[in-house]
Amino acid sequence: MPEAALETPAIAQDLVNGHVLIIDDEPGIRDSLETLLTLEGFSVEMASEGRSGLDLLASRQFDLLLLDLALPGDSGIDLLPRIKRLRPELPVIMITAYGTVGNVVDALRAGAENFVQKPWDNEKLLADIRSAIARHRSEEEVVQLKRTLKQRYSFENIIGKSDAMTRLLDIVAQVAPSRSTVLIQGESGTGKELIAKAIHLNSPRRDKQFVAINTGAVPVDLLESTLFGHVKGAFTSAIAAKKGLFEVANGGTLFLDEIGTMPMETQAKILRALQERRFMQVGGTQEIAVDVRIVAATNVDLQQAVKDGRFREDLYYRLSVINLDLPPLRARKEDIPLLAAHFLKRFAEENEMPVRTLSNDAMRAMMDYEWPGNVRELENAMERGMVLSTTPVIGLDVLPQQLSGNPYSAALLEQRSDTSLFDIMEEIERRIVADRLERCNWNQTETAEFFKIPLSTLNQKIKRLNVEVKKRGQH
Repeated sequence: MPEAALETPAIAQDLVNGHVLIIDDEPGIRDSLETLLTLEGFSVEMASEGRSGLDLLASRQFDLLLLDLALPGDSGIDLLPRIKRLRPELPVIMITAYGTVGNVVDALRAGAENFVQKPWDNEKLLADIRSAIARHRSEEEVVQLKRTLKQRYSFENIIGKSDAMTRLLDIVAQVAPSRSTVLIQGESGTGKELIAKAIHLNSPRRDKQFVAINTGAVPVDLLESTLFGHVKGAFTSAIAAKKGLFEVANGGTLFLDEIGTMPMETQAKILRALQERRFMQVGGTQEIAVDVRIVAATNVDLQQAVKDGRFREDLYYRLSVINLDLPPLRARKEDIPLLAAHFLKRFAEENEMPVRTLSNDAMRAMMDYEWPGNVRELENAMERGMVLSTTPVIGLDVLPQQLSGNPYSAALLEQRSDTSLFDIMEEIERRIVADRLERCNWNQTETAEFFKIPLSTLNQKIKRLNVEVKKRGQH
């Protein structure tokens, strides 16, 4: 019986939408917020001034703080630095009757998540609170996941809790301590180099160099010299001897990315270096012995390349002693919220901006999207959203257009179902032209070039569609 009683608080905590602290000196405001939040499934605690609020923060865990600007004694903005030192990751929404631009700027600079003016709109406030708590929990989950992965494997910057990634990381941890050659296969943007680094960092070679080269990005006539080095005078521009990457990586790991693009002649020399653990520099006469572990990666089907005669069969089998298939992002969509939270936090720190969160519509679109560019495409989308968003919540409108497919037709069919197809198509055209004009900062010449039409044709469309054209730089 006592054990069951001890478990009750934890169970009750799981049943609430979040634990919110309110710091406000007006009893009526506190009561209104408590009623609103309690009815929506939140647990609420309250303080009437800063000192007691800080005491509560020091003794309990909260998901969000609603903080009044005008408090007796220290103001809300004065308290924010102390709150952030105490709970750096806790989202704070400021509430005030005096929503001047200066107050907003000061609050955001001090670390506030958002700024709400009295009297507030209940639905908007609830949406802001839910969004902030969801972002906070995602970040906490990322931190916990990183901590767990570091404790288990010492993996850095690898985010994923899906079954596909968990299985892969278990294999990586098992393979890393060995000397075996590893072949990582996966689409572009899936993070093959991150996995290669994880193998190196969890191996006995971790204190030696990890050297990476994209073999497809090096001109064919320079690739052999880059890998094996050359002696002085080996070719016209060889004015001095130079070590190759095999020698630089001696004792460590050499990561050969895009190995499927390597020319057949270089493949033969790579095979010999793997088999003999020695090689000759270009133009050299003495063999150099090395101890290098090879991790290779490719986004092409090497078995098919072998059948087509584009890749040596003996090298393929030599490289694929351990074969790792890195899943595309569309096959592990449950990792998208974690990855998004990780990237948003990183870009916020890099740009010295408040951390933003994603709207529900944006997250739904991201979960529905197939991500052909994989994690790299998601990373770029989050950087764009972080930089272009002017509000704490990143909406679908500032994310890449491909996330929403056709951003016009579906909504218009619902809104204008009583009108003709011609009217709907005209409205779609109007929105497309207006959207592109805005994206081009109202530069009509640039817009016409984008649409690949004469400027005169664009002007005719603007008049016919009655598109409102603003001056350049006007928003």
